Amino acid sequence: MDMLVSTDWLADELGAPDLKIVDATAFLPGTPRDPRAEYRQAHIPGALYLDLSTLNDPDDPRPATVPTDTQFAARMTALGIGRDDRIIVYDNSPLSSAGRAWWLFRIFGARKLAILDGGLARWTAEGRATEAGEAAPVTGADFQGKRDDAAIASKGDVLANLESCAAQVVDARSADRFRGEAAEPRPGMAEGHIPGSANLPSNLLLDEQGRWKRGDALRQAFAEAGVDLDKPLIMSCGSGVTACNLLFGAALLGKEDVRIYDGSWSEWGADPATPKAVGPA
Repeated sequence: MDMLVSTDWLADELGAPDLKIVDATAFLPGTPRDPRAEYRQAHIPGALYLDLSTLNDPDDPRPATVPTDTQFAARMTALGIGRDDRIIVYDNSPLSSAGRAWWLFRIFGARKLAILDGGLARWTAEGRATEAGEAAPVTGADFQGKRDDAAIASKGDVLANLESCAAQVVDARSADRFRGEAAEPRPGMAEGHIPGSANLPSNLLLDEQGRWKRGDALRQAFAEAGVDLDKPLIMSCGSGVTACNLLFGAALLGKEDVRIYDGSWSEWGADPATPKAVGPA
């Protein structure tokens, strides 16, 4: 199974016993939309709702940090998702939040894993069937995975990288937030960006139809943002969600030496001791 699947592919596979479809829609804080309510109104038949806003470590003060092995396994068991299932994630959000779900499944050991290209918007635009309510989880699933901590960069790692420049930091936030010209959606955040980082708003990895760019077009998006794909990369954003889209885009190009700064700007921007830059990259 490819990392990116089409609506045609998914339509042909609906109902397969090993197929788990996951709605991972999420929004920025303050957005007047309710992802669970929207899921209940209409979702791809059989899709399970994954609440990314609570799929984190509640003992960590940062807003969206990766859960522990036990926490992740418990959530997947409750949803009826097993580690050996074929897992297809999608969203209906301007954040393209399916990328975060894809990354979480990946670092906990899922390998039969893909994003639905174009998400729910493309599915419905093609006139395909949806259903309402809550899909019933399959009982008996067992998802036992060990978190790949090497895939996660800490604030200490990013601070050390300011000196070593061993990796390039790439920020997925919008250009005005990166430059410090727009207020952050979370209270208590400074404006600006991590010094020396490049800015690649994650929506630039999608085409006009909301589908993922591929090949030369995708490579060009990275190049135009000044991203050196020959260097190790650390992806950042507001809270670690859209950074995962940058990682997914790099993975589509075969690049694997990429980490997510999971604290992202919600940690860096809230710490008065961290250096901050404003203006263009």
